[in-house]
Amino acid sequence: MILIDALYINNSGGKVLLDYLIEELEKTDKEVFYLLDERIQKEKLQLKKNKVIYLKASLIKRRNFYKENKHQFSSILCFGNLPPNIKTSAKVYTYFHQLLFLDLPKEMSFISKKIYYIKTRFLNAFKKNTDYWMVQTELVKEKLSKKYGIQGSNILVIPFYPPFTSEVKTNIRKEHQYIYVSNVSKHKNHLRLIEAFAKFYDKHKKGKLILTIPDDASEILNSINVKVNQGYPVENIGFVDRNSLCQLYTESEYHIFPSLTESFGLGLVEAIENGCKIIGADLPYTYAVCKPSLVFNPLEVDSITEALSLSLQKNTINSESKVKNEINTLISLLH
Repeated sequence: MILIDALYINNSGGKVLLDYLIEELEKTDKEVFYLLDERIQKEKLQLKKNKVIYLKASLIKRRNFYKENKHQFSSILCFGNLPPNIKTSAKVYTYFHQLLFLDLPKEMSFISKKIYYIKTRFLNAFKKNTDYWMVQTELVKEKLSKKYGIQGSNILVIPFYPPFTSEVKTNIRKEHQYIYVSNVSKHKNHLRLIEAFAKFYDKHKKGKLILTIPDDASEILNSINVKVNQGYPVENIGFVDRNSLCQLYTESEYHIFPSLTESFGLGLVEAIENGCKIIGADLPYTYAVCKPSLVFNPLEVDSITEALSLSLQKNTINSESKVKNEINTLISLLH
């Protein structure tokens, strides 16, 4: 039996990937047990015959589960960066997709840095309990190997992401429409983007910026409301489901991505798949997954503004993806 341990996954890009992984596993005849976060228990999983248990995402709950079941599984996929708390008899793969375990942006708060410091200590303590690591890019493989002293041969580069399958209602792309599909973690850099777009609009009187900010992100929402009241075309559409997201990508000219750190940047791949050009941060994670149309220094508002201005030119190159979906490779390893 296979264990999918996703106890720490409940939102954002990790949740999108988890949903896709479960969907694809349920198409196979593999016997799977899912260990999931109780915060997603209200969602109705479409399981054929496989079992699921929901627990509170805590180290103690997770350790107790492994102590009781350490000989029940032939292979384990830990889909939340941390290997099992204890050694098991299974073949263990740990999917690592959180760069904040590797590099912390300087602007993160002291408390956030302290939390991730503690998390890195746990990862270092548990690393002996996994046989292999899986990552999405060669960049993450290099950083993971260097920081935690893991042999490169034990780190497998297996990117995967859900393709868009829904049909969009229109393929009319709106000129000078910029979107940023992202959650609101501090490193996502929304405030600089909003300020840069306002300066860009002051200069050119063109463009529209669309954001996906949830209702509880008061600081960013306040910044948006101030700009809207001042007459700037900034629109927040909140959470976007997959079908609506596909439509949004298809009708937008650019996806602007100012994040300060990413393990993959799912939005970059999705946007290119749907014909958007990328205006990306001039950082290694961008180049690891795509060839962007334009880049900027994400720490400088004026640099973001300049990239937006350059996007008005008619000869901007198309963006190109550098990764492919390897979900079948991942699933083939689990038996």
